[in-house]
Amino acid sequence: MHNKKAVKVGLASCGIAAGANKVFDYLESHLPKEKAELKKTGCIGMCFKEPLVEINDEKGTFIYGSVDEKRAERIIREHLIQGNPIEEWIVYSNTFETEERDYLKKQHRILLKNSGKIDPEDIDSYLQVGGYEGLKRAVTAMSPDEVILEIEKAVLRGRGGAGFPTHLKWKFTREAKGKPKYVICNADEGDPGAFMDRSVLESDPHSVLEGMAIAAYAIGAEKGYIYVRAEYPLAIRRLKIAIEQARSQGFLGRDIFNKNFNFDIEIREGAGAFVCGEETALMASIEGQRGMPRFKPPFPAQKGLWGKPTCINNVETLAAAARILSQGAEVFSSCGTEKSKGTKIFALAGKIKRGGLIEIPMGTTIREIVFDIGGGISSQKAFKAVQTGGPSGGCIPAHMADLTVDYEALKEAGAIMGSGGLIVMDEDTCMVDVARFFLKFTTGESCGKCTFCRIGTYQMLHILDRICSGHGEPEDLELLEDLGEKIIKGSLCGLGQTAPNPVLTTIKYFREEYEAHIYEKRCPAGKCRDLVEYRIIPEKCIGCGLCSKICPVNAVEGVRKQPHTINVRKCIKCGSCAEACRFDAIEIASGLSEGR
Repeated sequence: MHNKKAVKVGLASCGIAAGANKVFDYLESHLPKEKAELKKTGCIGMCFKEPLVEINDEKGTFIYGSVDEKRAERIIREHLIQGNPIEEWIVYSNTFETEERDYLKKQHRILLKNSGKIDPEDIDSYLQVGGYEGLKRAVTAMSPDEVILEIEKAVLRGRGGAGFPTHLKWKFTREAKGKPKYVICNADEGDPGAFMDRSVLESDPHSVLEGMAIAAYAIGAEKGYIYVRAEYPLAIRRLKIAIEQARSQGFLGRDIFNKNFNFDIEIREGAGAFVCGEETALMASIEGQRGMPRFKPPFPAQKGLWGKPTCINNVETLAAAARILSQGAEVFSSCGTEKSKGTKIFALAGKIKRGGLIEIPMGTTIREIVFDIGGGISSQKAFKAVQTGGPSGGCIPAHMADLTVDYEALKEAGAIMGSGGLIVMDEDTCMVDVARFFLKFTTGESCGKCTFCRIGTYQMLHILDRICSGHGEPEDLELLEDLGEKIIKGSLCGLGQTAPNPVLTTIKYFREEYEAHIYEKRCPAGKCRDLVEYRIIPEKCIGCGLCSKICPVNAVEGVRKQPHTINVRKCIKCGSCAEACRFDAIEIASGLSEGR
């Protein structure tokens, strides 16, 4: 039936975690088949409103947010049968304004144009939107050198964090002596709060396979590996489906497009070691060795996997290559800054109203990301900082919110682009504790090969622990800065070379917080447990006893209907009392009392 409505349910990890499978099952059982066709899709990016259901009909496009089975029943009845969209539940429509519309309207979706639109488990869905046209153009109408030139014209730089020109990596690998040659997709996404690669793999896996095949044609490779962490089971399952479908359609295998071009892909699952995101450690893991970096040069382009020329790109870079070859270099190079062209995908998380996956032109400011796209701070408190680049990145303070997001600007500020994690923090965030959190992560993930990384990060973490517990000393700041600089210079790989960044940027931009911890034994944000106390405000306490009942150590003392008190010597600062209090009678005081 030509006027059948299309109903799509987002079934990426974010949607499934929110209950999208139940919604899909309900719709599958109750949709009138003569009126609507039900389809699976990936993540549209509006993770803050999952589960999402999109309806396309003669009136336009309507995306419903926070859909459960009850809402699904009403959507079927009123929208699909009666033809009346339920506007109060719609988070996006191309026919009228919604509060959340700016989330998508402010983006520039090149790499994510299929995410949330196609069925990631159906190759025909990908082909209908121009899939594998880039590979066809490359193999049937261009020489390998012309393909590399097209990537150069697009000014594509590696989206894994370093920003190295992609065309040069391809060129060096093509020119390197030795066969066979390999293409590797680095999908070992390990930054806390990052989910860019996962979403692309779950929502548009064929774009990555197509990008890998284009890279293989350009450099002369016949074998490719996708190195993906085993913690991404849905991404792995959909990649396996996509690979089999691509083989059956002739986009992988032998004599692709009836040309003398052979290429196939194999998946290798990583065990979750953060250091395996570094390219030489990743190759060691594929080879069956312990994931540890090695000295460079030689670079992988000359001597990589099993000692052969190897080109390693991350998920986003390869997906971009597929778009560039199918739509032309200008689709990518027409946006961005002079030196940082194109778009960048970010995982927007933290104290933000609209958390999710976004794709923005390079040169967009932090303010636009946080407030125009993200909708501002979820806690309604003051915006304090953003952390870019995960454990390898740095903290950018609120007064620098007009800083543009591009490789050069972030590097000058002491941060890095990283793979694309962006965590938003409000005034209740302790920046010393944030630095400690990320350093604890990198210390635990260090492979231990470098003395500077293995011991230096541990010593920095030990100092931060002392500062957060109220035992910091005046010389600690200078010692942290000195250690940080030495670790950066003396470490072998990117993990150690960037691990001090969160500490160095927070000292640079939030030095007064460190000084409050050290000199005043006070945590201004009230987050460091050893430097805060829970106190009951007598004027607000009515003696209801809720806090006393919930306290696990009986630290709350008093009689019913009289103001209570907290015995600070018993209190373990779990916060249960503050959560239970209905009258805001419990305050978190920064700084210790004299009787402590």
